[in-house]
Amino acid sequence: MLANKLGANVFVTEKNIISDEIKNIFSKNNIAFEEGHTQKAFQNADEILISAGIRPDSEILIKAQASKIKLTGELDFVMPNIKADKIICITGSNGKSTVTSLTGHILNKLALKTGTGGNLGTASAEFTSENFNAVVLELSSFQLERANNNLRSCVSVITNLAPDHIDWHGSYKNYVKAKAKILSLRNSDGVGIIQDRDADLLSSCDENSLNGKIITLSWNEKPVNNFYGHIFMSESQAFLIINGVKNKLFDYSDTDLIGAHNLENVAMSLCAVKMSFADKDVSDIKNLLSGFKPLPHRCERAGEINGVLYIDDSKGTNVAASVTAMKSIKFPKIIILGGQGKGEDYTPLAEAVKQECEEAVLIGEEAGKIKNALEKSGYTKIHMAGSMREAVDISYKLAKSGMCVLLSPACTSWDMYKNYKLRGEDFCNMVREKMLKV
Repeated sequence: MLANKLGANVFVTEKNIISDEIKNIFSKNNIAFEEGHTQKAFQNADEILISAGIRPDSEILIKAQASKIKLTGELDFVMPNIKADKIICITGSNGKSTVTSLTGHILNKLALKTGTGGNLGTASAEFTSENFNAVVLELSSFQLERANNNLRSCVSVITNLAPDHIDWHGSYKNYVKAKAKILSLRNSDGVGIIQDRDADLLSSCDENSLNGKIITLSWNEKPVNNFYGHIFMSESQAFLIINGVKNKLFDYSDTDLIGAHNLENVAMSLCAVKMSFADKDVSDIKNLLSGFKPLPHRCERAGEINGVLYIDDSKGTNVAASVTAMKSIKFPKIIILGGQGKGEDYTPLAEAVKQECEEAVLIGEEAGKIKNALEKSGYTKIHMAGSMREAVDISYKLAKSGMCVLLSPACTSWDMYKNYKLRGEDFCNMVREKMLKV
């Protein structure tokens, strides 16, 4: 739609069926389209805009590259047209949606006109028609893969790095290289915020990523890497240290978010706001964080039954996310794992289950593979379930007061549900059913 508004003669080619709602929008705006890719996609084209989700090895992209027509990714096309005083860009293997949403929440609390979206909800092109004090964008590795121009970001955040989408990028190195662009393409005076442990990996994949002002985060007061600044996560507070000066970011009691990983998310969000709007008073932390609720299906409280807490982390669709959730939640745990896999190695998952969980309940296509990995690690407290309902029933019978039941599948939902949201809702509904019966 942005290209149409800018006066381009637009033709849309979609491999799958286009909904009637979208067709009506195209019709109202005189946009031609086709269902199923044909040669029409290349006829009389001066430029081809590539949707972020198109795989590098897809037939349509291979043909597009051979056409010698200019190929442009979403970010290179949209970024120059965003109307904002400050742009904050956020990516990461896990936690990026929470950091994006929370950063936008804090900026709104500071009475700044803020647009929040990107890969999260509202498309970045929606922020091109009116002026904003700040625009906060979640960016995926797919979007960043095709970014080559300045992202215009005053702050770029990589929440963390772990293997994901290897099937799309071809290797972990390529995946990290795509993520690193959020740093190497930021403004020359922009700040980068990363995990201290990820610095060497980022530098090895993109030598320009750690140029300029970099702030690292770790749970050690003295970071391994010496950059512009450091976020120190202590036992009860987070601090921002710049030029040897240590200032408190927040007390952990200021937030209701569950898990150590969410404390890191809060710290990165507050740091991003401080670096973007240094003139704003952010001392009233409780007020700035108040009203922010965990994003659905991201370590969200589903309910409590007989002293057992049930947590919905259906968004945990890869090994790293589930390992982080397990290690961050300090309760004796029963974990529900499984779904459709991404070709990941389940050895790290098995080690985390062995260290963190009392029992494991397995569902979905990957149940057998996860079971094999658990048994190879020496873990034996395994229960197989044919459905989510059976998994919840088994967990309910096993759980004792003071424990938690954690749904964090480490897999996608596509073998049993259309998306992770429906999987999480199913889990929560079953927990509520049991709550009503107690």
